[in-house]
Amino acid sequence: MKFSKTIELAIASIRSNKMRSFLTMLGIIIGVAAVIILVSVMDGITGQVSDVFEGFGTNNITVSITSRGSTRRVEPDNLYELIDENSHLFLYCSPKVTATVNIKSPNSSETSYASVTGIDETYDEIDLLSTTQGRFLQFVDIEKMLKVCVIGTYYEQEYYDRGKAVGQKIKLNGDPYTIIGVLEEQSDSSEGSADQCIYIPYTLASKLSRNASIGSYVVSMKDSNRIEEAKAVLEMKLTEILGSSDFYNITATQEILDEMNSIMDTLKGALILIAGISLLVGGIGIMNIMLVSVTERTKEIGIRKSLGAKKKHIMQQFVIEAATVSGIGGLLGILLGGLVAYVIGIIMSITVIPSVSAVIVAFSVSVGIGIIFGYLPAKNAATLNPIDALRFE
Repeated sequence: MKFSKTIELAIASIRSNKMRSFLTMLGIIIGVAAVIILVSVMDGITGQVSDVFEGFGTNNITVSITSRGSTRRVEPDNLYELIDENSHLFLYCSPKVTATVNIKSPNSSETSYASVTGIDETYDEIDLLSTTQGRFLQFVDIEKMLKVCVIGTYYEQEYYDRGKAVGQKIKLNGDPYTIIGVLEEQSDSSEGSADQCIYIPYTLASKLSRNASIGSYVVSMKDSNRIEEAKAVLEMKLTEILGSSDFYNITATQEILDEMNSIMDTLKGALILIAGISLLVGGIGIMNIMLVSVTERTKEIGIRKSLGAKKKHIMQQFVIEAATVSGIGGLLGILLGGLVAYVIGIIMSITVIPSVSAVIVAFSVSVGIGIIFGYLPAKNAATLNPIDALRFE
C-alpha cells in the first residue's frame, strides 16, 4: 500500500471518531503547549534580565570596600591612578556614594525622602546614561563641589513642567541644588523605576552620607573577555592598600549575568522536564486508544491479511495512524502554546516570541511519541492470525 494511501486511511479513521481522537490528542496538545509556553516565557524573562544588566553595562566591575573603621582606606586617586596605568584593560572609574536625603521642590511645601547617588563625570559613560535636556556632571562640578544635580524623568514630571526642569532648583536636606540635566527615560517614569534617580557630585554625596571614606567604586573594562585579568589587577592594588583581601569585594556584571543565565537555563530545563510528563501521559493515551482500535478492527485486519497484506503493511498502517494522531495534536499544541505565550507576554509586559527550536523539538517529540507508543498496538495487529481475525465478533 502506498504511503499516501496509508495517510488517507489514518485521517479517515480519525474523522470517523472525532471525539475519541480529540481526547486521545489532548495529552499531546497540553504537553506540547506547555513546552512552548514555558520555553517562550522563560526566554522572554531571560531576555528582560539581560537587558537590565546591559543597562548597567556588562563591561563593569563593582568594587565594594568593607574596611569601614579601619585606618586604611581606598581614595579615589588610588583607583584613578590604577586606571591610567592599565589603560589597556580599563576605560573609566567612578566612586559611587548613595545617601538618603529629604527632598523638596521649590513649588511645593511637601517634603519626602529620596535616594541620591554621588558619582563623577565619567559615570554616564560607565552606566550608559544620556541626557535629553541640559548636560551631565563635569569635572569642575566634582572638583569645586558645586551644588548641581542631574535628575531622572520621574522627578521632572513630579515637580516641573515637561522640558522646563533644567535651571530650576531642588532642595536636598534643605540645600538648594541646581538641575543641570534630565536623563533620557529608561523605564516608565513611575515611582520605584530606574527613572526615579538623582545624581550629584560624589564629593557632596560623601558629606550627605556622613561617611569619611568612599565604600564603592564602579570600573568599566575595555573588553569583557578579560574579566579575570582585570580583576587580578584590581585585587593586587586593593590588597596592597588595605593589607588583606578580606576588606573588599570585586563583582563583575558579566559574571552575574552569566550566573543568572545559567540558573534560568537550569530552571527552564526542569520546567520542560515537568511539562514532558504530559507528553508521556499523552503517549500512553495514544497506545491505549490504538489497542482499542486494533480490537475494534480485528475483522478488517483479517480481511486485509486474507487478501495478501503482509505484517509490515499492517504495522505501517497502525504506526502511521498513531503518528498522525500525535502529529495533529502537536500542531494544535503549537498553536495553543504560541497564543497563550503571547497573552502571558502582554500580561507580564515582556517580549515573548515562541522559540523556533522549541517548536521543532516539541513537534518532533510529539510525532516520535506517537510512533513509539503506537508500535505495540501495531505489532499486535500485525501478528493476528487471519483465520482467528475473520472469526472475531
